[in-house]
Amino acid sequence: MALVNAALNTAVARPLRADEAVSLLLYRNLLAYRRAWTVFATGFLEPVFYLFSIGIGVGRIVHGFDFNGEPIAYRDFVAPGMVAASAMNGALLDATFNFFFKLKYNKLFDQMLATPLSTLDVARGELAWSLLRGGVYSTAFVLVMVAMGLVGSWWAVLVVPAALLIGLAFGAVGMALTTFMRSWQDFEYVTLGMLPMFLFSATFFPVTAYPEWLRWLVEVTPLYRGVVLCRELTTGAVSWGSPVSVLYLVALGVAGLLVVRRRLDRLLLT
Repeated sequence: MALVNAALNTAVARPLRADEAVSLLLYRNLLAYRRAWTVFATGFLEPVFYLFSIGIGVGRIVHGFDFNGEPIAYRDFVAPGMVAASAMNGALLDATFNFFFKLKYNKLFDQMLATPLSTLDVARGELAWSLLRGGVYSTAFVLVMVAMGLVGSWWAVLVVPAALLIGLAFGAVGMALTTFMRSWQDFEYVTLGMLPMFLFSATFFPVTAYPEWLRWLVEVTPLYRGVVLCRELTTGAVSWGSPVSVLYLVALGVAGLLVVRRRLDRLLLT
């Protein structure tokens, strides 16, 4: 509460700085979720179950693949994909369903704009919360990988920052798309987009298994770029694909954030 009071006292004299606004919104969400830890647990456990059932179970049948010219065991191949999926799930859950509830039903953002907060502050604060949730999922999953001996390179220390980039892209784009949603039924399109990406973005098998035309389509999806980035870092087989993925995810996140701000201006200020 000290943080909130200090920010509100200074708001009378001047607008809030970006870091103050983001801190306030993060603190508000922490208070709202302090008794809902099970929500976080369920989002993290799903990819862990996939790792055990597919990565380890199927791994007894499928010996592995070649990745960037190096042989890799199947469970080592699948685990980084689950890290990327964890980041995607964590970011999208808050950036879509929860964001829509606050925008359309709770009218929380209307109340925020009655304070010195701007629409850009709201967008950045909500995106920061999505990143925090995705980062918690990814960090916990990386610890599971370390405990299981699925990390083979010191490059893996960059996996959590990489997961935050994945959360940035999916969180920003998720919020941007949510501003166009009219009802809860529209969220079927979110599921329709998430599931194919999860299954076919080289998460469980190499992208080379696809026909050439489909391979190019898969390679431009954000989850594929995230999977490639995490897989290269955990295995140490880093290539030019990693910086390409970083630039792609950052650009997607910035573009999504700009769209969110413009849409919130139109929905809440006009």
